[in-house]
Amino acid sequence: MRCLPLLVLLLSGCGPLVPESWVPAWADIPGAETLGLTDTLPEAEREEVPAAALAQADGEPALFLRWGGRQALAVLAQQSGENRMWRSAGGVVVATDGARVVATAGLRTWLAATRLDGPDPLDEPLLLDGREVALRRQVDLMRSDRSPEGMRFGVSLSCRLRGALVQPEAGPVALLITERCRGGGESFANRFWADPQTGGIYRSEQWIGPQGPMWVEVVNPPAS
Repeated sequence: MRCLPLLVLLLSGCGPLVPESWVPAWADIPGAETLGLTDTLPEAEREEVPAAALAQADGEPALFLRWGGRQALAVLAQQSGENRMWRSAGGVVVATDGARVVATAGLRTWLAATRLDGPDPLDEPLLLDGREVALRRQVDLMRSDRSPEGMRFGVSLSCRLRGALVQPEAGPVALLITERCRGGGESFANRFWADPQTGGIYRSEQWIGPQGPMWVEVVNPPAS
């Protein structure tokens, strides 16, 4: 079993904790977590990183995040190999392992932990072109108030990933990896866009709990 970083609880004896000072109570988070960006994006711009976000990143490793009508720029705060933590000015924290979001904090519902049964197929995206691969994982979910009744530990998900080359209306050919998951009363599909030559994943839409998906766009990639 591959154990990935936890944001708030050290549930499985692995992974770092995020400092408590990084994660404010939900009531302390500004209503529009935008760093000066608009609260929502027009449909025509939903797949483009706003120029304001590019300017604010100022060359630093950063992700542009969108979820539930809100958006934020999150900069790299901590890194250990492929395990990274990203933090926005308003206190939204996202932990990633490679391209996969494995934990979140600072939202109404947090993805507290992710555990994979075996290697992550996303570690080698090019091998998914035209192939389907199964993956099982468990996730822990909790509400921001950390109340016991809002905690769900060990939610088991059965997933299948498949890649295919796609040609967007604008832009170069991409390798689109679709991951369909079911379990624990949930059913959803994640999507990852990768460079078909290098396998680098630069854009994704990922389930982060019952609140729905988070759109993740690489503004400036981190050093390997």
